[in-house]
Amino acid sequence: MFLPITLTIAAAAALLNLWLSIRVGRVRMSEKISVGDGGNENLIRRMRAQANFLENTGFALVLIAAIELAVGSSTILWLTGLIYILGRIAHAFGMDGGKWATGRSIGTLTTMIILLGLAAYALFLVYTGPSAMIAPASAGHVA
Repeated sequence: MFLPITLTIAAAAALLNLWLSIRVGRVRMSEKISVGDGGNENLIRRMRAQANFLENTGFALVLIAAIELAVGSSTILWLTGLIYILGRIAHAFGMDGGKWATGRSIGTLTTMIILLGLAAYALFLVYTGPSAMIAPASAGHVA
């Protein structure tokens, strides 16, 4: 089955991860730190922004794919994916501190709300969708 929402959001996530990686690399080059973080706060912040992105994005993509498979394409799923990506961009800028520091909170809150919403919707589909209506095989019947 073709999953246009999942494919689009996964492509956006891959590009965002590449951007986050480049941001880490720029600090590494400017500070001449090839391994580890060298105790450099800017590098630590950028590394954590990328790591935090990776820690959450897999769950978001799996849930988006599963929901898309269950119900097909929907405007809400498109918006959810877009908001997730924008929240992660805000988080990355926020991790730099300074005038963008609020972005960290916005990105964190957005990520949590999106993951909670996707998880709740996935559970809703499992227990109220058509598959929930299929009766289990009787104890004496072998399928």
